Amino acid sequence: MFTRMDQGTREEWQFIRRETLKTQDEAPDRVLPMLAALAAFTDGYAVDQLQHSLQTAAHAEAAGAGDEMVVAALCHDMGKVISTANHAAVAAEILRPYVCDEVYQVIHAHQTFEAKHYGHHFGWDPQERERFADRPWYADAVRFADEWDQVAFDPAFDTPPLEHFAPRVRRVFGGTRTITK
Repeated sequence: MFTRMDQGTREEWQFIRRETLKTQDEAPDRVLPMLAALAAFTDGYAVDQLQHSLQTAAHAEAAGAGDEMVVAALCHDMGKVISTANHAAVAAEILRPYVCDEVYQVIHAHQTFEAKHYGHHFGWDPQERERFADRPWYADAVRFADEWDQVAFDPAFDTPPLEHFAPRVRRVFGGTRTITK
């Protein structure tokens, strides 16, 4: 086996690709614990970040959203395990190979869209989301932020457990995916 990428043979790279694709089927088993880790983060909210994510996904599910959007709603803040400031971009990039571009864009921009509800407290422009008004995913991002995300901090909400969403997570993150740029 090579010690530098530029020295790898075609056979070695084909072997690595086969091994990588085998482990791809395990993606849901890595995503679910990452989501469960959100329970350790409250960040001053009335519920921990796992409960918030579960509530956001429950709102999406109740609204009839498809698997990709429900799973994206569940995963939208999982980047907080790594970085609160960059959580939207982190979550969006994790989702990117598994969801359509519109869902990716909604998650990538969700912090800008939800800032309509609190940004003025920090001197931010609460209408910044309007710069995306011509994008095909704009209405979905508004719905995500206004109807699902910003209302999902209720300790009294009948929040489904993570296991409720596990089949959807397995459908979206399961299967063989090719490596994309």
